[in-house]
Amino acid sequence: MPELPEVEVVRRGLDAHVTGRRVTAVEVLNLRAVRRHVPGPVDFADRLAGRSIVAAGRRGKYLWLELDDSEAIIAHLGMSGQMLVQPEDAVDEKHLRVRLRFDDGGPELRFVDQRTFGGLALADLVEVDGASLPAPVAHIARDPMDPAFDPDAAVAALRRKRTGVKRALLDQTLVSGVGNIYADESLWRTKLHWARPTDKLTRPQAAALLSAATDVMTEALAAGGTSFDALYVNVNGQSGYFDRALAVYGQEGRACRRCGSVIRRDPFMNRSSYSCPKCQPMPKNPRI
Repeated sequence: MPELPEVEVVRRGLDAHVTGRRVTAVEVLNLRAVRRHVPGPVDFADRLAGRSIVAAGRRGKYLWLELDDSEAIIAHLGMSGQMLVQPEDAVDEKHLRVRLRFDDGGPELRFVDQRTFGGLALADLVEVDGASLPAPVAHIARDPMDPAFDPDAAVAALRRKRTGVKRALLDQTLVSGVGNIYADESLWRTKLHWARPTDKLTRPQAAALLSAATDVMTEALAAGGTSFDALYVNVNGQSGYFDRALAVYGQEGRACRRCGSVIRRDPFMNRSSYSCPKCQPMPKNPRI
């Protein structure tokens, strides 16, 4: 699933192309695409007509379009969701699910989703710690790239947990935005094994890990994110290329760039963890 850099790439594109525009019509082409909007597709379309988009927001891996009346369109990208800005006369994508047209007659916004795990929904905006967030996102912690992110508080929260460090990194209520890819890359940079107990981390180690996560996601953002296939794209349909810079994620059987040892893959939470057995030795009492 897309992580912070990929979602931020999309947010920036939406901010540039749809912020300040007024919706005139919404076409729901697949009911699953708005299944999280409980009142249904007709209500979704009717409530959006005539509304203006005033901002594109993000918290961690969560994306939304703020509307002009204390509501927002939450975009769940899932595994294959795309928010594309397309000319009105462009041929419909095979997996087009929702279309938004605007009063200026310019490019329309299309939600395309091959696997239909994602979707759009309307939600109220609420104030949380000085930030305006959609209610379903209110419990999500700030991410390391948020100007108001508190590194000291995040370090303390990580060290209070009694779990493996990668599990803690993936806990969006502690630190948001970090997913499987950037967790593995951050742990490799700080020479920490993914099963290292969080309560055994020193304060400098935890701080270095969060700093590494910030660095790797900043680098990924500059490269347009990580795209392993044509599913992760920006609003113009272009893929990112940070996959070329990955040190461990997806590199099983290849040599570690730092020491030359063979990168290994371990099963982890129905996914995988990639690490260097020499640079990131298994702790004596791992938390799997």
